[in-house]
This record gives sequence, structure tokens and C-alpha cells, in this order.
Amino acid sequence: MTARPANAHQARLLRLLRDDGPHSRAQLGDRVDLSRSKLAVEVDRLLETGLIVADGLAASRGGRRSHNIRLAPALRFLGVDIGATSVDVAVTNAELEILGHLNQPLDVRDGPVAVFEQVLAMTGKLRATGVAPDGFDGAGVGVPGPVRFPEGVPVAPPIMPGWDGFPVREVLSQELGCPVMVDNDVNLMAMGEQHAGVANSVQDFLCVKIGTGIGCGIVAGGEVHRGTTGSAGDIGHIRVEPDGRPCACGNRGCLEAYFSGSALARDAEAVARDGSSAELAARLETAGRLTGADVAAAAAAGDGAALDLIREGGERTGQVIAGLVSFFNPGLVVIGGGVTGLGHTLLAAIRTQVYRQSLPLATGNLPIVLGELGAAAGVIGAARLISDHLFSPA
Repeated sequence: MTARPANAHQARLLRLLRDDGPHSRAQLGDRVDLSRSKLAVEVDRLLETGLIVADGLAASRGGRRSHNIRLAPALRFLGVDIGATSVDVAVTNAELEILGHLNQPLDVRDGPVAVFEQVLAMTGKLRATGVAPDGFDGAGVGVPGPVRFPEGVPVAPPIMPGWDGFPVREVLSQELGCPVMVDNDVNLMAMGEQHAGVANSVQDFLCVKIGTGIGCGIVAGGEVHRGTTGSAGDIGHIRVEPDGRPCACGNRGCLEAYFSGSALARDAEAVARDGSSAELAARLETAGRLTGADVAAAAAAGDGAALDLIREGGERTGQVIAGLVSFFNPGLVVIGGGVTGLGHTLLAAIRTQVYRQSLPLATGNLPIVLGELGAAAGVIGAARLISDHLFSPA
């Protein structure tokens, strides 16, 4: 993709076509604050760049029928969502529809070189299917740790040893031959749910991802709020117990130390070994270790100890979210990530704490829901990230 929009009007038109699909010129005129002549000039300039194309006749609104306008169908974006224990790689078109998607296990602690070798191998497999014959116009990448956003560099990520200061944006741009943008994975999940999921009609919301770590995407006025340095939303390291358990960040009593994928697995194994749960003990004996999925399955079977673990974790998480709700007053709270396999027991515990602790004015009409998109949220958000960059004036 060699062309970029020349001004804010063209950028607005490109994002509108990305988010809402093909429009006629008349429909575009209804959506943007431009005179008919100015709109015609900007559309014609975009047509000349090849970023948009004419696409069939539009429905008649009286008079001569015009053509629909859509984003160029050959545009391709790569979305990469790196988690602590798995990675998703997907190819989308310009409207962010997924054309190909792969998921594989991965250990982010293996370091950036090994991880990106795997990502590039997965990218090659997707290209071999024919979904991106000419390569990529841009790529978005999510990582499970704090990112200095302008440079695309992870900074002291607690669960990513060896990644501190690694130039992710620069290295992948050289390997892929296209522009690359990098962000925290929970911000991308929020962007994915905003584009195609449960938050697609909400301007102010929180998106909480509970997996190996815990983070929160903050969307205000329709835009992700990253803070001054990019660390906004790092709620997993809010203290919930004074002088509590040690956390991977070096502090004690953090939420992540009590309720995250690894903390839940550790507590489940302790419960299994002390005889409190026959169901978890049987699973531990069979597999040699436990995961959040084992806790979910045991809870579904009615195991009281597993249900207690979920409720306790949900209450601690809800305690933190309640503070965020009182501070930010969102219109929606979305809960996502691997631990959401715990389902409605978790959701009920979180809701109870938030509705109990936050002010009635903040919670009177506040939905707290599970995300709709699952693993697709991160890769759609990654594609949205790079398209936001490319659909901005150069």
C-alpha cells in the first residue's frame, strides 16, 4: 500500500468505508460534513490512488444511478495476537473481515526471536493458501505486556522475560516488508469488540482481559486511551491484599497474584492435593497439572471447591472493576480472555461486586457482559490498529 490519505476528509471517508462497507456517493454525502462538490473532489482523488474503487450500481434515489464506492478489494492486513501461551495470526481484507486464521500454542517466555520465527512461519502458511498473494499492506501486533506505543517497544513486561526494549515494530516491518504497529493485547481486544463485537455501538467502555495476566482496555469517546506512556489499564497490578502474595511484577498483593490463569491453576492444584475436591484431584492425577479449563469443567460438574475458586476470583476482580467504574463511568464492561471459559459463575461474581460497591448513578444502566468474538477479537483489533494508522493522513 503506497498511497495514504492526503487529508482528514479522505481519512474519514476511508474509515467510514472500512467500518460500514460500500456506500454510494449520495450516502457518503449524508454521513460527512462536506459540500457535494468537495466530496466529489475527495472521492475522485481517492479513486486515483487506488485505495477505493467503484463497485456496482447503487440503489436509485431518483435521477441517474451512481456507483457504490468501496475500499480496494486487494488490500490485505495481517493481525497478530501474541498471548502468554498461544498466538493467533489472521489475514483480513480492508473491511477487517477475516480471510484466514491460525492459532497455535506458544510460550512467550521463549523470547522474541523464537516467537517471531513461529509467527512468520504461520504467516507463510496463510499466504500459501492464497489469501494474500501480493503480501501485506500493513500488520498489527499485540503483546501481553506494557508497550511504549509510538515506538512499538515492550517495556519491562512482567510475564515476558527477554522482551524488554525489543524493537518489535522495526524488526517485523523489515521481515514483512510493510508498516507495522504494536500495542498491548487487551487494547486490541477492545478494538476488536468495538469493531465487530458486543461494543460496536458504545463510545465509552472498559474491556477486561483475564488470562495469564489481567489487563483493561479503556475506550473513551470511541478511541483507545493509552495514557502518557502507554501503560494505561494495567489493572492486574492493582493491590487487592496488603502484604499479600508475591507477584511476577515484584510487588505483593496484586490482583494477578490471586486471579489469573496461572494463579487459578496453582490454587486449583492446592485444593486438589488437600482433599477438598475429588473432581480436581482426579483431573490432577490424570494430567499431572491443572488449568483454568479444568476448574471450569469441575465447576460445570457441580464441584463446590471449583465454584468457590471462581467466585473468590470474580469477587476480587469485581472489587477492582468497581473502582474503575466509579472513576470512569463507562457505558459497558466487557469481560474476555482465556479465563472467561469459567462463564456465568465468574460473571455473576464480578457483577455482584460492581453493583454493590459502585455508585448507583454509575451502575444503574451498566451492562457487564462476556465478549462475543473470543480469539478473533485480538486479530481483528490488530488489523484495526494498522488500518487506523494507514487510513490517517501521511
